[in-house]
Amino acid sequence: MIIVMASREPEDIRRVVAKIEELGYQAHLIEGVERTVIGAVGDEGTKERLQSLESMPGVEKVVPILRPFKLAGRELKPHDTVVTAGAARIGGGAFCVFAGPCSVESRDQIVESARVVKAAGAQVLRGGAYKPRTSPYSFQGLEEEGLALLREASADTDLPFVTEALTPEQVPIVARYADIIQIGARNMQNFGLLKAVGREKRPVFLKRGMMSTINELLMSAEYVMSEGNPNVILCERGMRTFETETRNTLDLSAVPVLKKLTHLPVVVDPSHGTGHWDLVLPMAKAAVAAGADGLMVEVHPRPEEAFSDGAQSLKPIRFRQLMDEIGPFLKIVGKTL
Repeated sequence: MIIVMASREPEDIRRVVAKIEELGYQAHLIEGVERTVIGAVGDEGTKERLQSLESMPGVEKVVPILRPFKLAGRELKPHDTVVTAGAARIGGGAFCVFAGPCSVESRDQIVESARVVKAAGAQVLRGGAYKPRTSPYSFQGLEEEGLALLREASADTDLPFVTEALTPEQVPIVARYADIIQIGARNMQNFGLLKAVGREKRPVFLKRGMMSTINELLMSAEYVMSEGNPNVILCERGMRTFETETRNTLDLSAVPVLKKLTHLPVVVDPSHGTGHWDLVLPMAKAAVAAGADGLMVEVHPRPEEAFSDGAQSLKPIRFRQLMDEIGPFLKIVGKTL
């Protein structure tokens, strides 16, 4: 339910929040420009009890939330959420580029990568310390050593960084180093992991599962937000279909659909979405045109030597070309790097 307040008096708001919690619901306060609303989230079977709040002082009306994603949806919060990490802003008209290698391989490699993407205009460094791989014999990442190297590269360039946590047990250690915690496609419905990052309060970069619907993606965001963390960034990274010419099928229609349904920022990953470096630039342009709030792009100084995903990684000169060529598209849609 949404409780729309006619009053902005702190005491009236406090009484309503207390009553919501007394009835067994979580109260989420949203301070808008024109009015204050309070979201009451909890057991759907007893929501009729909340109608009694209409009789309380300062309450204008009580309105049901129709979508299953209560906190992520625009019904409760119509205005766009802006997520911040260091100097980076994601959402609300700010366009953010996350860039870096798939895996952290060495100090020289990650520091060089960070300097390259910073010089080209990226605002967030990406890199994997823990790597989910299909084969147990593939490179699994440098783990905590990789996190330390990412932090070193971050300090060297003054770029915040995003990296993935694979299990609930890894969340505290990843949060100790990282500015943003990534939940990968394979873990989008790992509900214990979603709850763990929700409690950690670091911004969460949530990738759509390779066979997941938009509704399922938003419900995964709801898991994070229901634990008290409102700073979720959604990422469209392509779906698994029957097509074999690309690694995945990049669903750019998801961008405007998500922008209609949720206030959370939406980022597109054309690297995983296509699997081929030469397709990244055209799909990046298309993502901007579709209304995305940012891009996640894999960049490696020497892709031919990469431990993972070299085929879809851009060389530094090609990443700079991408940054140059998306500029006119950003101007058309009214967004700024």
